[in-house]
Amino acid sequence: MDRKKRLGEERRQLILDWLKRSEGPLTGQQIAEKMNVSRQVIVQDISLLKARNEPIIATAQGYVYMNEKESDHPYRRIIACSHSPQQTQEELNIIVDHGVFVKDVIVEHPIYGELTASLMLKNRRDVQQFIDKMTETKAAYLSDLTGGIHLHTLEAETEEQLDEVCETLEKASLLLSKTE
Repeated sequence: MDRKKRLGEERRQLILDWLKRSEGPLTGQQIAEKMNVSRQVIVQDISLLKARNEPIIATAQGYVYMNEKESDHPYRRIIACSHSPQQTQEELNIIVDHGVFVKDVIVEHPIYGELTASLMLKNRRDVQQFIDKMTETKAAYLSDLTGGIHLHTLEAETEEQLDEVCETLEKASLLLSKTE
């Protein structure tokens, strides 16, 4: 193996070790600065690690290594929501304010089928970072593809938390009701 390939492998192993030990997400820029390479090199390294079936996901907060244990939360529910992009922050804050973890957002695309994006939001700070990133990049919400209709996978410590968050979302007219 030539020197360049060996250095790339060593760098990818270090990235993997950092992600496994990290308490929270690491951004591509943070990793790039530690490694003294460009962010694009890190994006390529992450892609190669994912191609090796390493459970790395990209979130609005950065890269996360998903450990063998899929979740720390014993209760999970998928909910259907419908609202405008302007109501996204309200929706997400309601969820995290109930101590509920927002794992992802899912939409049904007419061509691609089900599209899922990791969110990994656990508190208002995470929500604000997500909203700021959406604003800064001028990116469209996935729910824009479906007229505001989308699903969220939620996780919680108790079934009651999930019931309460659904009740609050319904009162705020953010939950897709069974009569629509």
